[in-house]
Amino acid sequence: MKRLVIQFIAFIILATIAFQPELNPFAIKSEDSYSQPSEPVLHKEEIYNKIKQKSQELEEPPQDAKIDNVWKKMPGLNGLKINIEKSYEKMSENGEFDQSLLIYEQVEPEVSLEDLPPSPIYRGHPDKQMVAFLINVAWGTDNIPSMLNTLKKHDVKANFFIEGKWASNNTKLVKMIQEEGHTIGNHAYNHPDMKRLSTAQNTEQIERTNDILEAITDEQPKWFAPPSGSFNQQVVETASQLEMETILWSVDTIDWQKPSTSVMVNRVMDNLHPGAMILMHPTNVVEQGLEELILNIQQKGYKIVSLEKLLSEKR
Repeated sequence: MKRLVIQFIAFIILATIAFQPELNPFAIKSEDSYSQPSEPVLHKEEIYNKIKQKSQELEEPPQDAKIDNVWKKMPGLNGLKINIEKSYEKMSENGEFDQSLLIYEQVEPEVSLEDLPPSPIYRGHPDKQMVAFLINVAWGTDNIPSMLNTLKKHDVKANFFIEGKWASNNTKLVKMIQEEGHTIGNHAYNHPDMKRLSTAQNTEQIERTNDILEAITDEQPKWFAPPSGSFNQQVVETASQLEMETILWSVDTIDWQKPSTSVMVNRVMDNLHPGAMILMHPTNVVEQGLEELILNIQQKGYKIVSLEKLLSEKR
């Protein structure tokens, strides 16, 4: 009898322990019974400090637009800084430093192109892996539709500088160029030698063409390319007074000499550089070699963009 009583008491004790896990050293505790340990403050400080360190290493100051001795008016370039707080918030979720999660912000320079005195523009910033096509149009009408198809096929936006007289006779093509998303600039009215004209004559050439292009596109041109690249300071200042930038080039196809396609393409590729502004016309050789030229430029890692993008401070 005594033995049965002892066994019964033992059973009661074991049952009590079984139903009270905190008294049972062998019981398996559920995840809910554990409080998740917070990340050590020291570790968070290490992440934050690493972000600050990388910020000092990777940040780049903005570069102001300037008048270069050789290239004349040159655009600036936005700087880069790391948003430390946002980067920390993103990394603290994972509890570790990850450079790929750094959040960058662009910092605008103090001086932009618009702040500089009148001067021609030959190229974009040398740190931008971008180039632009400048297509001066006063002839070559038959080649333009094919060139537009090639540009569309490769999703390339070009910059067409259109003569006013040509535009008035080819309004449908001007509208087509605009509808394809290309930039339309002013190439004077009837292809004169601008540096031989008076201020009044230069003003008339530019304004008359602006009026024609605006009537067709509902947009006022921002860029002016003097015919044959002939200009002087008075021409540049006249364009500036009309709130326009004078555009020249740093790479020339010399397509008007009727080279072979391979000569034209090689000429461009041999002189290609970051920020290049590439002059061409709607000639037969450009129409035939445009696709090859685009593919070669893209294979070199360059983007072919509008002047707006090439000459902006944005990276």
